[in-house]
Amino acid sequence: MKPQLAQQAKTVGDVAPGPFASFVRFVVCGGGIGVLSSGAVALLAGTMPWAVANAVITVASTVLCTELHALFTFGTGKRAGWRQHWQSAGSATAAYAVTSLAVLILHLVQSSPGMLTEQVVYLSASGLAGTGRFLVLRLFVFAGGRDGGQDRDRDRAFVRKAAAARRRVVPVPTRLPNRVLTPAAFAVGS
Repeated sequence: MKPQLAQQAKTVGDVAPGPFASFVRFVVCGGGIGVLSSGAVALLAGTMPWAVANAVITVASTVLCTELHALFTFGTGKRAGWRQHWQSAGSATAAYAVTSLAVLILHLVQSSPGMLTEQVVYLSASGLAGTGRFLVLRLFVFAGGRDGGQDRDRDRAFVRKAAAARRRVVPVPTRLPNRVLTPAAFAVGS
């Protein structure tokens, strides 16, 4: 009789994770690398211009994240190829532009911001750019290696439902002192 610990784990198929699981994995991988990158940019910015430091760290983190996203986040089962690296680099270039523009605007508004303020602005811009990057990677870059378009249709339906839920109308009662007016419909998220 074999001991139970000696048995190998078995997978039950090559099913890619759904949109929610992919997003959680994206946040863990991309967010973790992003936080580390943020510190690295701050350290490098002491030795070179901030935009150059951001570019160097963006290139290094993009290569690492593309590999992690191919293997773990989107469950392709293989390492990223040149096509995925180039497409990911395109979305990272857009993210670089967003983060650089945010920090540039901060420096225009406040001539000498503290490191904490700069980090808050940088990480906020990174979060916004990251959300857009997730959609591009999920729907276009890593969509081809899954089950013949069914995942892509499911992902697009997920995005449509999320957008519709953001715009749904919710009845909210409106009160004045000692008297109730008719319920008013307010658009949530508008």
